Amino acid sequence: MSVILYGIVGIIVTMLGIGFYVARKVKGDSVNYIVAGRGLILPLAAATLMAQSLDANATLGNTDLVASFGFWAGAALPVGLATCLFLTGLFFAKPMNRMNLTTLPDFYRRKYGRTAEVLASLIMSVAYAFLLAGNLVAGGFLFEIFVGTSFQVGVFVIAGLVLTYTVAGGLFSVAYTDLLQAGVALVGSIGLIVFVVTQYGITIPEGMGPTNLGQLTDPSQGAYINLATIVALGLGDIVAIDFMERVFAADSPETARKACFIGAAGTLIIGIPFSIVALSANPILVSLGVETGGQAILYTLLQNAVPPWLAALVIAGILAASFSTSDGAILGTSAVIARNIGNIRVDESEAVATDGGAADDTGNDDSLLGTDSDKLLTVTRLMSIPITLLGIFLAIRVSATGMLLVLAFDIMLAGAFVPLVLGLYWPEMSTTPAALASMVGGSLTRLVLFVLVPTTYAYENTLLYINNDIFTASFDGLPTFIAAGVSLVIFVAVAYATKDSYGVRTLDRDGRRTIVAGGEDDE
Repeated sequence: MSVILYGIVGIIVTMLGIGFYVARKVKGDSVNYIVAGRGLILPLAAATLMAQSLDANATLGNTDLVASFGFWAGAALPVGLATCLFLTGLFFAKPMNRMNLTTLPDFYRRKYGRTAEVLASLIMSVAYAFLLAGNLVAGGFLFEIFVGTSFQVGVFVIAGLVLTYTVAGGLFSVAYTDLLQAGVALVGSIGLIVFVVTQYGITIPEGMGPTNLGQLTDPSQGAYINLATIVALGLGDIVAIDFMERVFAADSPETARKACFIGAAGTLIIGIPFSIVALSANPILVSLGVETGGQAILYTLLQNAVPPWLAALVIAGILAASFSTSDGAILGTSAVIARNIGNIRVDESEAVATDGGAADDTGNDDSLLGTDSDKLLTVTRLMSIPITLLGIFLAIRVSATGMLLVLAFDIMLAGAFVPLVLGLYWPEMSTTPAALASMVGGSLTRLVLFVLVPTTYAYENTLLYINNDIFTASFDGLPTFIAAGVSLVIFVAVAYATKDSYGVRTLDRDGRRTIVAGGEDDE
């Protein structure tokens, strides 16, 4: 056990050292702090995307789901995340990088106006509180089992450690620590599957393997949930503030695109071995006479069936994965709250041009436009504290890693995905009322279904459930598709209804300036 403890301490000390060392690159500049000066080269951009994608949910949550429900229940996590990065590379990385954005809600402001910016920011902030919580849960269990603290103390410790270097160095600290985290996770994942294959072999319980496609087609085998997981992550994660923050930070559109493709491949290379190992976890533990108990199946396997040095390496990878996504969630959300909700801006490039060519703000309340970078930097750092506290609260309240990850992106798929995609690829019809109605309608639909369905991604809904006889656990998974469908239908309907009465805000070729032509702009 001492070897594992040394491994945990070693990875924490190394990450803190790197995080604080590169913090000097911030130099008091909010652009350096939030998007690393828009200068991430390909290795850094790819590593930070991969590390942000493969979090503790996609490793620890992945193995728990596979061991309980079958390969596709857990593998849907890395598959969905890899799908997101692949689609982002194909359709979004280049145009979004060219726009010179600082946060993702900046796009909603330029395309749809101030109200849409604030609404999108609120949706993303709520979603990311759940994402942060899921990673803190994994860290809390890790500290409870291998360090000897209580689960609650472990959550607080992990949150405090991540907060310290994130506040100090922003995306520079996050990106450079991600490079280490991705490397450790890769070595640990490959090492674990090689050991299990050579020492125990792969034992696949009947009906639970990757070739049992009933897990993707038969509702009685969890098909709705598994497909919803892939869709929520594959599409909802496209509007992830941490992913897009890294796309904005790449040093060129081509770097952003390549980094997404490399990140997608890395996510599968690291994540799928955890799924395969999990299939054999229960048979291995049974053969050793070990009871799994109530703790994470992977932790039990590492404690009882793996050499301490390898267990230490794998645990370091899981801890690194937890850190890598937690720091991105804290940084991205605090930046959104300070810049997009607090309306603290420092760049004049966002001035908007009307159809007459004169620069103005089309009603946006940019009273703080031109504020010193110090203020945005200071407020962003301060906002990290309440965001972290909210993540701690949710982690202790809902201790389910995989469910929290998917729910986070389920929320963004329902509320923010459609306005982004159609704003980019159907710009002539994408009116501000359509975006607002779509965000409200999709989000409310998802919220209503969340409180009415007794389970969420196979986990009991202990957070907010209203007992009823209409929706049963068999309905689980369908809310993902229903809410996204409602968002799309509302957007298209309102767009056609308002295209002549409201001005359509279009972006110039680089997406850096807004033109309002014809009709009546809502702001």
